[in-house]
Amino acid sequence: MAKEHYYQVKVNWLENRKGALSSDVLDEKITIATPPEFPKGEANIWTPEHYFVAAINGCLMTTFLAVAENFKLNFVDFESDAEGKLEMIDGKFMMSEVILKPIVTIFNEDDVELAKKVVAKSEKACLISNSVNSKIKLEITIKVKKG
Repeated sequence: MAKEHYYQVKVNWLENRKGALSSDVLDEKITIATPPEFPKGEANIWTPEHYFVAAINGCLMTTFLAVAENFKLNFVDFESDAEGKLEMIDGKFMMSEVILKPIVTIFNEDDVELAKKVVAKSEKACLISNSVNSKIKLEITIKVKKG
């Protein structure tokens, strides 16, 4: 794999505080807007803050899938809730913290510690988490599927 990769994203203003994200290598356009907490923000539209948290949470999942395969972890399901904290620090807003709450469901109770290890390694290896200044907290839940 190459040591450098580039990801091109374009944004076009549509109206008010709303725009569209696109990329020449992707078919889908995504709407983006100022959050409703800010002046003239729009409700019910994904915001840069949502995308920031989504990038970290999505990276956790994709990294987990690779690490789980490498460790031969047999799992049933992976899901993760994430919450980002936007706060005023030194006179400017920043995403200061992201809490990731992955839930991994496994078949075998003997794999609980391995599953925890795989999730923790995944968070440490996540290239998006490694690229941001926000504090990343991890709250791991492992479930065992019965029957």
